[in-house]
Amino acid sequence: MKLYISYFSLFLVLFSCKESATKETKKVSVPKKTEKSAVIHNKTDLSNMVYFKGGTILIGSENGEANEAPSFETQVAAFYLDKNLVSVADFRKFIEATNYKTEADNFGDSGVFMFDQGQWQLLKGANWEYPMGETKAKALDNHPVTQVSWNDAQAYASWIGKRLPTEIEYEFAAKNGGNTIYPWGNTVLKNGKYMANNWQGASIKEADVKDGFLLTSPIGYYPASPAGLHDMVGNVWQWTEDVYASYPGNANAEPKNPKIRSTRGGSFMFDQALDKSFTTTFRAKNSVDTSLFNTGFRCAK
Repeated sequence: MKLYISYFSLFLVLFSCKESATKETKKVSVPKKTEKSAVIHNKTDLSNMVYFKGGTILIGSENGEANEAPSFETQVAAFYLDKNLVSVADFRKFIEATNYKTEADNFGDSGVFMFDQGQWQLLKGANWEYPMGETKAKALDNHPVTQVSWNDAQAYASWIGKRLPTEIEYEFAAKNGGNTIYPWGNTVLKNGKYMANNWQGASIKEADVKDGFLLTSPIGYYPASPAGLHDMVGNVWQWTEDVYASYPGNANAEPKNPKIRSTRGGSFMFDQALDKSFTTTFRAKNSVDTSLFNTGFRCAK
């Protein structure tokens, strides 16, 4: 696999076996009914999902990174979104039921940031079960699954009778249908408390760990958003359904590449954008076959 670094995120490393990331023109997508197959559950469990009736939403920001502009209004159709990120335990059920082999397992390695060396590496044996490499401890069942590519996330979602959320759906849900900077409001802290698992420190060399977690935190450790969702920002980057694209009217729009998909929400890891990296409007991207120790997903329907 090759290694790439995105222009807007110092730590965002793209491990791809084929080509580097490019952008494409945005097309607003709406939810589509997920067709069932013989390998998925007979009935999708909606008890752990939040229903959004949809409506008009302002997408993007004029005060964020260049790829968040220009902001625009659009209509969102009704949809469901998982309350929680997909956990290690959830993903294990999928693996055991289907004998699915992730792309990290097929490649034989995956992306991990080595804090002691200050650089990213493709570590042998790193996968969803051993996200820090085969010589380190197993991932905890109640933490978000990581080291899963977009293709892996799609496979899980199809098996469970769901799909990945679109970028528009993600932002609508993160903003609780409104227009807040963070899911809980407009300030990083609420009543002096951290509301998400995000990096504390002005650089990758400054790991203050004020929130108690250097890496992932247990799912649901932080309070739910007003809409009832946990970990919408922080903890791990979240895959979305959409091909990464510049918003309509962006002065620096780039060519399309269907193999590059949007990620949202920021993570526990350092980002050059600092507090902006886990806002409701921040956008990143990665190739469909890339898996990293700080990227996971949740499902929609």
